[in-house]
Amino acid sequence: MKKLLFLFFFLSLSVTNAQDYFPTDEGVKTTESTTFAFTNATIYVTPTEVLKKGTLLIKDGKVISAGASVKIPKGTKTIDLEGKTIYPSFIDIYADFGIEKPKRQSGGSRESQYEAEREGYYWNDHIRPETNSFDDFKFDAKQAKSFIDAGFGVVNTHLQDGIIRGSGLLVALNPNSTNAYRILDTKSAQYLSFSKSNKSRQAYPSSLMGAMALLRQVYNDADWYAKGNMKNKDLALEALNRNKNLIQIFETDNVLDALRADKVGDEFGIQYTIVGSGEEFERIDDIKSTNATFIIPINFSDAYDVSDPLLTQYISLRDMRKWNQEPSNLSVLAKNNINFALTTYKLKDVKSFHKNLQKAIKYGFDKEKALAALTTIPAAIIGNNSIGNLKTGSYANFIITSGDVFDAKTTIFENWVQGDKNVINDIDIKDITGNYMLYVNNINYDLAITGKGSKQTATIKLGDKKLKAKFSYSDDWISITLNDDDNFTRMLGKVINDANAIQGDAFDAEGKKSSWSASIQVKKEDETKSEMKVAEKSKEKTDEDAEEDSDDKEILVLPVSYPNIGFGNFTQPKTETLLIKNVTVWTSEKDGILENTDVLLKDGKISKIGKNVSSKGATEIDGTGKHLTAGIVDEHSHIAASSINEGAQNSSAEVTIEDVVDPNDINIYRNISGGTTTSQILHGSANPIGGRSAIIKLKWGENAENMIYDNSPKFIKFALGENVKQSRSSNGTRFPQTRMGVEQLFTDYFTRAQEYETLKKSGKPYRKDAEMETLVEILNGERFVSCHSYVQSEINMLMKVAEKFNFKINTFTHILEGYKVADKMAAHGVGGSTFSDWWAYKYEVNDAIPYNAAIMHNAGVTVAINSDDREMSRRLNQEAAKTVKYGGMSELEAWKMVTINPAKLLHIDNRVGSIKVGKDADVVLWSDHPMSIYAKAEKTIIEGKIFFDRNEDIKKREAITLEKSKLVTMMLKEKLSGGKTQAPKKKEDINFQCDTLEELKN
Repeated sequence: MKKLLFLFFFLSLSVTNAQDYFPTDEGVKTTESTTFAFTNATIYVTPTEVLKKGTLLIKDGKVISAGASVKIPKGTKTIDLEGKTIYPSFIDIYADFGIEKPKRQSGGSRESQYEAEREGYYWNDHIRPETNSFDDFKFDAKQAKSFIDAGFGVVNTHLQDGIIRGSGLLVALNPNSTNAYRILDTKSAQYLSFSKSNKSRQAYPSSLMGAMALLRQVYNDADWYAKGNMKNKDLALEALNRNKNLIQIFETDNVLDALRADKVGDEFGIQYTIVGSGEEFERIDDIKSTNATFIIPINFSDAYDVSDPLLTQYISLRDMRKWNQEPSNLSVLAKNNINFALTTYKLKDVKSFHKNLQKAIKYGFDKEKALAALTTIPAAIIGNNSIGNLKTGSYANFIITSGDVFDAKTTIFENWVQGDKNVINDIDIKDITGNYMLYVNNINYDLAITGKGSKQTATIKLGDKKLKAKFSYSDDWISITLNDDDNFTRMLGKVINDANAIQGDAFDAEGKKSSWSASIQVKKEDETKSEMKVAEKSKEKTDEDAEEDSDDKEILVLPVSYPNIGFGNFTQPKTETLLIKNVTVWTSEKDGILENTDVLLKDGKISKIGKNVSSKGATEIDGTGKHLTAGIVDEHSHIAASSINEGAQNSSAEVTIEDVVDPNDINIYRNISGGTTTSQILHGSANPIGGRSAIIKLKWGENAENMIYDNSPKFIKFALGENVKQSRSSNGTRFPQTRMGVEQLFTDYFTRAQEYETLKKSGKPYRKDAEMETLVEILNGERFVSCHSYVQSEINMLMKVAEKFNFKINTFTHILEGYKVADKMAAHGVGGSTFSDWWAYKYEVNDAIPYNAAIMHNAGVTVAINSDDREMSRRLNQEAAKTVKYGGMSELEAWKMVTINPAKLLHIDNRVGSIKVGKDADVVLWSDHPMSIYAKAEKTIIEGKIFFDRNEDIKKREAITLEKSKLVTMMLKEKLSGGKTQAPKKKEDINFQCDTLEELKN
């Protein structure tokens, strides 16, 4: 604290007089106060205000003036920058400069840690808003030099650790000063992420949806605390409330997480500035709709080494596309008028920043916007108008270049930070690059000089033979040591005129002196004529050859699909008026199966069912010999989600799968190819009270929000049995550990929920608790329970607990011993969503039988067949057929188990699950009897849009082959031209299941 107060005191002083009161014993106390005038330069005061032949006047680290006719005071040191350009130094708004991230805790007990370690702070150790980055900051001169050399003058840095990370520092990269002056702001912003802290082993949250729920609860608790309602002292909440007026910067890892972060912010009236991933182009309309300002990294991928055709097969089309498409991200963002700054974040080396930015500019990114993204925009984000420009009063942070700073040939000479000069390349070194004829020892050699400034290098050839040589260029002197077949010649010389002619003395191995010279090579007339002939011949090439020759000049960016993976849609399906004629209709209603029937789909609804139906303008589909059914409804699925279990607490009612719906999951497409149109994405079975569900329509290509049902019924996942009591866990110590404990946990939580609701209704102040709010919804019949279950005793127990608290369990899922308690289930009013023929895959299902579904159905229970598996959900039509074999179900009743019955269990049977006029046009056209193993879904239609067409699927497969071939060719060219490559990688998707446990990254 003393250190912080000391710094604050210094920052209150002006730069001019800041050191007046410091004692010194190292010499005289008089300090230099020099005014500098940089004249005749092209000056970018801002990205849009450019001065030609302008003058920049600075004094005491600040800009005094910048203009075309600046009055230069007497005694000013004038520097003529004829032909040079001045830009404001760049700002990196998201860095970890000078702050070391703590290492992840290791060793110790293998048992999970459920409680916080700190006292006097928030109950979760991953919430650290009290962190002040100044306490951990140490100016790193070496790291500063890498930024300075790249043109940066200011960085915004913080401790990158935790979900809420506290405040950061705005630091001028001035190695010639001290922290008292180069720290411009000790609370530049507050920082957040979805990553846990390395300083704590606390288990919660263990999932992305847990992190989102935790953030919501923190905001609610901070409000509760600010109103003086908490009895205890909480330093973390106090800090959060202090920081609420700071800029809030949220780090994300992918485009979906950016949208999720914005969603949380919007719920609490907070507009985050979002650190993006470089993938924004994949969902640009959604990114634009956030209205957020972004901070964008430019860590572009290397091409894959595709020289091995077998290994190349492992590379996904999405990863291959990413290499091709991501350099266009900045251009796409700019064209969509999205405000963003650039950062070096995620780059292995700051040196690659300019190379990547130059690549982005080749891909269409505007240079003016590039400069703004490095100067005025980051300054505006951080709320500091004294950086990022060269207006009067701003810090004298600027770079001097040989020309366009975004041109690969341009040299950055100097980077002035707070008026102090940092030399990067000697500004007085002449550019002598070019191809020369070197004459020495009566022999003509070819001399090629390349590079920039003092780093110019040379190669020497005699004919086609490259000779060993050492070249240096310093202080206008050129030194060459030449080894021609062990005949050594040492040369010293200087440039003698504007044509870069070089002359000097040469010394052989014996020290004999002679002269040498080098002059720029001039093409002979016959060489020029020869080149013209080659050019004329090239015009005679075929269009195909011409296209191949232009590959290196023209940049081909492949189009983005939705989602941007194989089988994605380049154009989204549109609602059509469809008339399916002469088809066999499985209504899943009392009408049963209708032969030779017409069905009209209009405005996303089922409009007409009957004979000889007609509709003007409708697209007719011949259904002769085919079958039309309602889309399959999967009551229990784990596809299309970025996380499934929040298992770090015995209740996670505060989390919701709706937060983590993943519209990019290929299993969505695979499911619609099998006729599934609706899925309930359930939380896993890691804890007795799990998270809330997401009921989605499998609208392939649409975003997560559009997939979730409008006015969706509210569901939550409960679980019983081995998983929740951690029977197979090596480190689980969480309550409950027995089936008896599971019952007591339910009783305890619902008792607390009753008390919570009583307080809420009393009108007295109460702490909003997302977990309790959810449980109250259950008590009031506003949220339905779908419970993972196996053993009859526990099934019976939970029904009794529910009846004790006056609510009903909606669905027992799995329910493999349901046949033992079918009568009790019917009496309770609970449905059963089961497997068709799974048994004996773990101890608690030893008594499972394939007749389970039929027995429950015959007892009056509403029964559905579910998948709980991303593969089985593609063939639920065949799973339904098994109930005909096991239990003698009629075909129609069997089919209802994957259509209207699960729709009833999900309370969406008024919208889907059967073919009935007025319902959503979610239907499937089958090539054969829908429960036949030979049946294929030819068309899967959702709300009148064709999301799957088997003929189009064949075309997509062919297109994928062609696109991968094109990308392979592009990558081979990249490698052969000397570009960097990376080894092929096969990325495995997570196969989420009930018992899949994730670990949120630190």
